[in-house]
Formats: sequence, structure tokens, C-alpha cells
Amino acid sequence: MFEAERPRLVRLAGRVLGDHSEAEDIVQQAWLRLQRTDTEIEILPAWLTTVTTRLCLDRLRSRVPVPVEDVELRDAAGDDVAEDVALADSVGLALHVVLDRLSPRERVAFVLHDSFGYEFPTIATVLDTTPAAARKLASRARAKVSQPRPEDRLADWQVVDAFMAAARNGEFDRLLRLLAPDAVVTADDAAVLVGTPAQIEGRDEVATFFNGSARAARPVYVDDRPGSAWFHLGAAKVVFDFAVAEGLVRAITFRATPDLLARVVRRDGAQRRT
Repeated sequence: MFEAERPRLVRLAGRVLGDHSEAEDIVQQAWLRLQRTDTEIEILPAWLTTVTTRLCLDRLRSRVPVPVEDVELRDAAGDDVAEDVALADSVGLALHVVLDRLSPRERVAFVLHDSFGYEFPTIATVLDTTPAAARKLASRARAKVSQPRPEDRLADWQVVDAFMAAARNGEFDRLLRLLAPDAVVTADDAAVLVGTPAQIEGRDEVATFFNGSARAARPVYVDDRPGSAWFHLGAAKVVFDFAVAEGLVRAITFRATPDLLARVVRRDGAQRRT
């Protein structure tokens, strides 16, 4: 039963912490707590959600000075959560720069409510506080996220990877936030021959085209620029060449000429080339 819940718990911890390795470590700790508990667990998924989230809070609190509002946080998860909600991969790299400015409790309240759909009574149970206080934490976090500072602007590779993640996961609203109002998609003749559209104009139209697509695309360098490419049988077939400015996608060009495809270099999606 735990193994069936593990992927969901890793997604939750990963979105709260912004680090997949830390998320796996947290979920392993949740497993150890499950093995040690002698109490009867009525709803295992809900219990594991509570334990995992509180372990994430402890990890977040170890990164930063503990705000006064956090001192009453309990270490252990003693009560079952009344309800469990299917998680969605809606907080990705594009928000982690801003999320790092939130207090641990603000971050958890925001992620659980705005991204994963948890109700405030459930969040209050996880945070060991009242629903009204949980709502206030989420509201305060939302205000900070909606007003990012200039230094919070993402690097070009982060914008590209966040855009492609939103495309794969079908996150239409996040695609819109990452696109410039006058965003445009074009294609060279070789790309059109393999089936890409010749041109798409406007933020809504571009977001609609990419929404839920590009599942076979992988991060690449396009002549040292961060981009993406559709791969088939291990070979790049179409390159997505991005033009990014001021943290927004301004243009995407589908390119498929043989000389360009030969220069495509795979990259780690979480790092820039040094």
C-alpha cells in the first residue's frame, strides 16, 4: 500500500521542497515512521500526506531562521487528515524562485491550496493551526508570489524548462503566464514537412497548441541557447528554438534542417552549461 502511494508523496514533497532528491529522502522517512507507529491508521493515504508534509516543513525550517509564527509547529503527525486530494504537478520550476522567499508555513499553505486543491480545514490539520490562520498564510503567500521582485526573474533555461513542463502536464494557465502577449510560433520548411504548423500567433493560441503536448520533447542546447527537441528512437527530429526576454517566451521556432539537428546537444534539464 505504501509503494502505491510513493509516487504521489514524492510529487508532493518535490513541489514543496523544490528538490527531487530531498523529496525521496523525506518519503523514505515517512516510510520509517509508518513502520514505527503503533497507532491504528484509518486512512493511510491521508496519514502519509500529513506525515510527509510535516517532514517537509521541518526540512524547510532547517534552511531558514524560524519565524515567530512557526514556533508552535508539531514535529509528529498524530491525527489523520479528514480528506485526501489527488495531486497535480502545477507548481514547477517557474515558481520555486519566488517560493524560496516564503516562510515554511506560507509555502506549504500556498502549495497545498493553490496548487493541489486542499481545503483549508485539511491544511489547518497539517499545520496544526486553525482554518482561518491557514487561509491567512495562503493569502499572504499568494500576495508575495503575485509580486515577484526583479531579482526573482528566471534564467532563460528555467523559463524554457518551465514552459515545456507546463505543456507536458496540460497546465494551460501556467503556459499563459510564461508567454508574452504577442508570442508567436513559426517553422522552417523542413519542420513543416514533418508536420509542424507554419505559424501560430498570440498567447492564447500558442498556449492552446502546446497544452498537453510535447511529451517526447527533451531539454537541449540549440547553438548554445537553451531549447527543447522532439526525439524519436533516440534522435532529434524537430528542435523547439526559444526566444526568451524578461522572463517570458517571446517566440518559438520549429526547426528540422539536418545541419541543425546534427548540432543539437542534450542537456540536464536542471542545470545550465558551464
